[in-house]
Amino acid sequence: MTTKKLNLHIENTRRKNGISHILPPQWAAACRRHRALARHIGKVSFGWDGDILEATLASADLVIGLPADRDRLAIRAPRLKWIHSTSAGVDGVLPLDWLPRGTVFTNNSGAHGHKAEQYMIMAYHLLNSRMAAIVTNQHARRWEALYSPSITGMTAVIVGLGDLGEAAARAAKKVGLKVIGVRRSAQKNRHADRVVSYKHLDKVLPLADFVVLAVPLTAETRNLLNAARMDLLKPSAGVINIARGPVIDQAALEKRLRSGRLAGAVLDVVDPEPLPAGATLWSAPNLVITPHVSCDDGEHYADITIDLWFENLALFLAGKRLKRRIDPKLGY
Repeated sequence: MTTKKLNLHIENTRRKNGISHILPPQWAAACRRHRALARHIGKVSFGWDGDILEATLASADLVIGLPADRDRLAIRAPRLKWIHSTSAGVDGVLPLDWLPRGTVFTNNSGAHGHKAEQYMIMAYHLLNSRMAAIVTNQHARRWEALYSPSITGMTAVIVGLGDLGEAAARAAKKVGLKVIGVRRSAQKNRHADRVVSYKHLDKVLPLADFVVLAVPLTAETRNLLNAARMDLLKPSAGVINIARGPVIDQAALEKRLRSGRLAGAVLDVVDPEPLPAGATLWSAPNLVITPHVSCDDGEHYADITIDLWFENLALFLAGKRLKRRIDPKLGY
């Protein structure tokens, strides 16, 4: 186990919501929760949008948060061994050609599942109860009895079975749904009744009452739910996206919502973000848009992040492979 103390730089950015900012009080509280591990940390610095980055990189062994300027990191940060992103999605920093050789890059996968499960329970019920149409009628002061069937026994096709996908599957089971998972391999998952690989996606889409997108954004998943695949869905099906906006053909989805070809959608992510005020998607019928808030705990996100980091620090000190390590080739 490493005995030399490690210097840590924590890089915050004002562009990100404040729930993800790691501040000295939160760091101190985490150190009290992880006293034995915290003893291995030496100097800790807190930066904002690169204000002290150059002064700290020269001696930093570890970094939490992604520096906006990642050019020539190997030269600017000769001691850097590990960078941790406070987000799960890392598509915005791909390809990882900026990552110094020998430096480990981890993401925040695992920080979102509990909150995502709660959101997904809501989303399934929103779609099944036709709540978007009911709220539209309310605003128009129109009384229209819109009945819905029982959700029990319906089928959710969940594309991606990582942290978010498993959360969607757990939520599906809690509301009585059957679950078909879709992932790179057909490896079984305890929360799914059946798992198929991506190559069989088109075969299971016609079975879906709900399609859930919970995949990282990569070259393979961009535009994954395209117009042709939407046309494989039943007109009564609903779409839920908690992944990234570009995994769906957004224009094709809007067209099908407006024509009644799909029953509804819940989008927590769109393209671009924030969605411009003039975008026609805002007014699409039977659509609920939430502003990228489905998976982040608004009270404890930073605390969860630091706890996950300390979990990995124990592995790092023991010379073991870190959890949530990003594969540069796969992009997640």
